[in-house]
Amino acid sequence: MDLQSVLEKCGNFGPYQILLLGLFGYTNIVSSLHYFSQTIISFTPSHRCSQPKEFQPNSTFLLSCSVILIDEDRTSFRDSKCSSWDFDKESNYESVTTELEWVCDDAYKLAVGQSFFFIGSALGSIFFGYLADRIGRLPACVLSTLTGASGDFFTSFVGSLPWFSFTRFISGLSMDTQYVLMYILVFEYLSPKHRTFGLNIILGVFYCVGLMISPWIAIWLGNWRRYLWAASLPALGMLLFPVFLHESAEWLLTKGKFEKAVKSLRGVAKFNGREVNDSVFDEFVKHYREKLNNSQNKSSDTFMGMLRTPRLRKFTIILLIKSMIITIAFDILSRNVEGVGISPFKLFSYSGFCYLPAGLTIILFQNKIGRKGMACASLLMGAIITAATGYLVATLDPVDYSVLLGFMVSLGRYGAVVAYDAEAQYAAEIIPTSVKGRGVANIHVVGNAFAFFSSYIIYLGTFYKPLPSLLISFVLLIGASLCLALPETLHKNLPQNLEEGEIFAKGEKWYFFPCFSRRQKPHKSASQMESSDNISN
Repeated sequence: MDLQSVLEKCGNFGPYQILLLGLFGYTNIVSSLHYFSQTIISFTPSHRCSQPKEFQPNSTFLLSCSVILIDEDRTSFRDSKCSSWDFDKESNYESVTTELEWVCDDAYKLAVGQSFFFIGSALGSIFFGYLADRIGRLPACVLSTLTGASGDFFTSFVGSLPWFSFTRFISGLSMDTQYVLMYILVFEYLSPKHRTFGLNIILGVFYCVGLMISPWIAIWLGNWRRYLWAASLPALGMLLFPVFLHESAEWLLTKGKFEKAVKSLRGVAKFNGREVNDSVFDEFVKHYREKLNNSQNKSSDTFMGMLRTPRLRKFTIILLIKSMIITIAFDILSRNVEGVGISPFKLFSYSGFCYLPAGLTIILFQNKIGRKGMACASLLMGAIITAATGYLVATLDPVDYSVLLGFMVSLGRYGAVVAYDAEAQYAAEIIPTSVKGRGVANIHVVGNAFAFFSSYIIYLGTFYKPLPSLLISFVLLIGASLCLALPETLHKNLPQNLEEGEIFAKGEKWYFFPCFSRRQKPHKSASQMESSDNISN
């Protein structure tokens, strides 16, 4: 009588699961407001130097970063740097760059401050992951959300680079741990056949809602400081989650807290209107007590063990590089919405709709073309679209081709979301079960840490506007190529330990894709491959 068997009796898709999905949707709105607050507060409108005291209409020219003064005889000129600027503000919105005048020679300050957000995200993933294992998924989720919200709130009071960097670091501590921990809670209590559809639809709809409304909230409030107050306020709603939700039963079982696990499951059954006999829970507790007693013989596999054998080492290094590429591309393509002839607020809002079709794309195609095909195709298409966008930005006038450029930016963002979602499941299936938790977490942390460079890559656009797009298209192409060296996992028995992981999909060709190989015999599982190798020897 394992957990899934008991959940079927308590109800694994009833009113409690509907409540869980609804609160997961709320978490997605909070998470999107939090993550993309750094984009909303940092839009940099077109600007020019303010008129100097010696301004003369026919001999003074105001540029974006300098003032050119032509002498009366018009034989020489002086080029001086600006001391203040006039900004063409969108709906009179005051961003951090316009208020603190972080442009021209000071433009680097925004990139430096925002990069600390990703340093915080890497450390936060480690810290809150540890905390979730110590005190539980639910309290760690609430604390993570409140930490990120407090960072946003305190950012609204700063006015210097050191303090801005520090508060963005605090904000980054919960970049996506709040979402991940809530995802785990929903995943555990939800029926397996409803997981893929339910989780992806909730993510697509509610995350999309958060993205699309955030620019309009910013314009309505008119100031980046007030926007951060508004973006951090919904996090307080997470304080009510422990009132309505139960702790992860699976976590309680791994900690030997059997009575609390039974109490949580009884609560689920009561909420769903189910009656479950005490004998079911007695058998359930007996099963897990025996399992815990037998854990003395558990696997000694470690994440570092994945680097000791050649095939697993190759898979691990590729997954680490892919995580770096996808995370940095996702962040840059989501934030790089300026300079294409459309209001960045409107483009950010409209392109946010791509999350819903991206989720549907995963649902419709991932089980047909395979995990490798989905990952490779999304990265390849993303590279082509992003390179085309960079070329169009360099050759077309944004004023005349704003709709085309806006569409290309949205299309690139769609590709990044598909690649990001596809990579998460693909990595979890390649990594052996014995080290899956540590492996997925480490890969995730490395990706978040590498996103530190995204602000600096966006900053390169101040020198040559298409440069960020061209650079990202190049690394996406590298990512697509690396996918070919990974094994396909669709319809296969996944590796349970490092030994099975080393021989998983052994003999599979790099060009194998299930959608093009339907007539081929199914590939052997890891255990079958090992058996056949022994026979041949």
